[in-house]
Amino acid sequence: MATSDGLMLVDRDNAGVANAFRADVLKGLSQTQKAIPARWLYDDAGSQLFEDITQLPEYYPTRAETEILTQHGDEFADLIGRNRAVVEFGSGSSVKTPLLLKAIDPAAYVPLDISGDFLRAAAKDLSAKFPRLPVHPVEADFMRQVELPKAVADLPKLGFFPGSTIGNMVARTAVDLLRSMRETLGTGAQLLIGMDLIKDEDMLVAAYDDAAGVTADFNTNLIARINRELDGDIPADKLRHEARWNDDFARIEMHLVALSDIAFAVSGERFAMRKGETIHTENSHKFNRRTGNMLLLAGGWEPQKRWLDSKKRFSLILAEARPNRSAP
Repeated sequence: MATSDGLMLVDRDNAGVANAFRADVLKGLSQTQKAIPARWLYDDAGSQLFEDITQLPEYYPTRAETEILTQHGDEFADLIGRNRAVVEFGSGSSVKTPLLLKAIDPAAYVPLDISGDFLRAAAKDLSAKFPRLPVHPVEADFMRQVELPKAVADLPKLGFFPGSTIGNMVARTAVDLLRSMRETLGTGAQLLIGMDLIKDEDMLVAAYDDAAGVTADFNTNLIARINRELDGDIPADKLRHEARWNDDFARIEMHLVALSDIAFAVSGERFAMRKGETIHTENSHKFNRRTGNMLLLAGGWEPQKRWLDSKKRFSLILAEARPNRSAP
């Protein structure tokens, strides 16, 4: 569905609730290991809380990625070139985007985000910084193929997926997303993608369980959203945020742990949790060069260049959607 100004809308019911949100929550709470996809953490309140997280001393990825974008602008300009349409997946507040836009002088900017009000506010702010740059915000679930505005249809495209959001997904889902991005952007497009790196466990856990409790608020905000939008009565005070390092899967996991036996309803359906059971709300996979490259290749993207920050904590990779082939 699209509005008269071309803004794509998420499919919602008569009460304005995203149908996919209700379906994912009810399915996830019905599983033995309860789990809800991480994208639903990002309503307007969740998006703002995440922006607060990026400013915390424990949360290094934003500083590391900003360092890369700041120091390698000339290389981005040489490898990407001018006059592309930059399509940012999960744009949020677009705080790192100006660094890229200044470096490559694009023809248009298309921010995609599922949080519509947050998206439009960020697009307005960016338009003020780049008054000559056409900005076409698209409210959409970028986990699926997105129809881009007609105004950028004939432009060469650069996908921008910063922040290691790709790490939030299990391998199968990540590959599906990368393939969907390829379909959205087309053969010949480029993709600049952030991937966080494997490192000391204590540093990783601290980044997702900060001393100020902002990440805990971010996680429990999901319960507030479910209760508000899906007529739930989940007792948020009986759930505790927990971050865990899972070495077998090279990922940080975020959970909401039941502090006692609880029972609750969501959208008229009844659920229960025993003390110690969890709702698994987010993964954040960490990569090395080989695993990052393999993931991109499985999604149809050929890595071209890799940059690291000075402390080698984070990577940005430029890849290209080359024509598919079935043999070497």
